[in-house]
Amino acid sequence: MIHGHPEKENNSYREQLRLLQIELVKLQRETIRNRDRILVILEGRDGAGKDGTIKRIVAHLSPRETRVVALPKPSDREQGEWYFQRHVEHLPAASEFVLFNRSWYNRAGVEKVMGFCTPREVEEFFLQVNDLESMLIGSGIHLRKFYLDISRPEQKSRLDARQTDPLKQWKVSPIDQKALHHWKDYSEARDTMFMRTHTATCPWTILQADDKKVARLEIIRDILSRLEYQDKDVSLVTPDRNAVFDFNPVFLGNGRIAP
Repeated sequence: MIHGHPEKENNSYREQLRLLQIELVKLQRETIRNRDRILVILEGRDGAGKDGTIKRIVAHLSPRETRVVALPKPSDREQGEWYFQRHVEHLPAASEFVLFNRSWYNRAGVEKVMGFCTPREVEEFFLQVNDLESMLIGSGIHLRKFYLDISRPEQKSRLDARQTDPLKQWKVSPIDQKALHHWKDYSEARDTMFMRTHTATCPWTILQADDKKVARLEIIRDILSRLEYQDKDVSLVTPDRNAVFDFNPVFLGNGRIAP
């Protein structure tokens, strides 16, 4: 954890981040050499910090082998396709590191809560997604899925800040306005998603993200700790399991995950 004097805190954060970004470069070098494929999914409420987290992960990685996928609202044609079809074309090829800024789990979250799909479509999604992820992992893709968890007061603070910060205006959307109003609905949708899609093959990893800096460091540590590469600094990439941890149903009732 990062504690103490603000200036020292910032220096500590920047130094830790730099060292972890060096580890990410080592990982990518190995990924390219072995023609591996890495897919990282980031989910979470509006304002959870997905954009900033991804920015720190990819900052020093090779643009040629690194892609960030943030799909827009589906077109009329895409709405007539198999739901997963538009995501599949963005899966990593050999040597690629791909990050999904939101993913097919939109169906279990935003689309469900906002009524953009039918209950039957949601159920169809749940019946297919675990098999899909098992096939991806079986094909050799290293798939990790993270949920960035924030408290309701922190979400309100961040969404309010978007309204006044001229550099964050691009983040403001009509969905933002409804996020706090639908807090409970999103919690229920999230809980169902965890219970139905957390598997031994492809578990959900929860990232406590009220502290953005800690969250950024810990997600990088978690990714690095689970993958093998040469010259790994094990002491540096050991995550704090109070801040980043695999889902357990117990956490839905004991406050470990925001209610």
